[in-house]
Amino acid sequence: MIKRKLKVDRVFAYQYAILVFFCLIILVPVLLTVQAGFKTTGQLVDDPVGFPNPFIVENYIKVFANSNFFRYFFNSFLIMALTVILDLIIAGCGGFALSRFKLKGMKLLFNYILLGLLFPLTLAMLPLYIQLRSLKLLNTHFGVILPQVAFQLPFHIIIFRGFMRQIPNELEDACTMDGFGKIGFLYHVVLPLSGPVIATVGVLCMVFSWNNYFLPLIVIDDKFKFTLPMGSMDYIGQYSAEWNLILAFFSICMVPAIVFYILAQRYIVAGLTSGAIKA
Repeated sequence: MIKRKLKVDRVFAYQYAILVFFCLIILVPVLLTVQAGFKTTGQLVDDPVGFPNPFIVENYIKVFANSNFFRYFFNSFLIMALTVILDLIIAGCGGFALSRFKLKGMKLLFNYILLGLLFPLTLAMLPLYIQLRSLKLLNTHFGVILPQVAFQLPFHIIIFRGFMRQIPNELEDACTMDGFGKIGFLYHVVLPLSGPVIATVGVLCMVFSWNNYFLPLIVIDDKFKFTLPMGSMDYIGQYSAEWNLILAFFSICMVPAIVFYILAQRYIVAGLTSGAIKA
């Protein structure tokens, strides 16, 4: 019995060691980015990974004072919020329809949606640009929002479908006996039970939108409509770049996403452990 317990403890120790190792791989670049924001350009060149000596707090002050940070923050937040809302509504309804409606051709439709996972955004950029130009959506926030939603929908519909298929059919039968149809079942049963999967999809969508740089760069030309990732170009000159200010800018940009993830972490874990990512 003692030997078996020691063997189990050793397995857990190995597992924790592996988890710590991967945590360090993820956290070290983040910590290096944050501490680099407290350096001068000279310190950053001489010792990229060392601690600042002294700490230059003025870098973070300059980010707020000498750039349109709050304007960029508002643009990023607006694009992110509308992207998340539209994505949750469309993906939720699509996942519900694919999981609960048994119509002819539904399997073919699901396979068609799966093909969307194989279509990268970069490959579609030229036809997407031409389409946005014909719709007069260039240099607008909706020109960024709609493609972001479209390219995330296949994966998120699959997540919703997998979660909603696990809801017992007996609950739907009970709703039918109470006089509710599919919409009533969705509103009274499915939505209250879908908190974990909504949080999971919401965080995935939020992080994608918040960090997206390439699509806004192609669509938006007006500096007044720039997002936070594009705002870093304020510190890139013709011949040199103030990397200490750029990294300070990036450090501040990470804060909202990290805070939101921490607040929603409990729901995300619940959504993953309950099979929300099963197709």
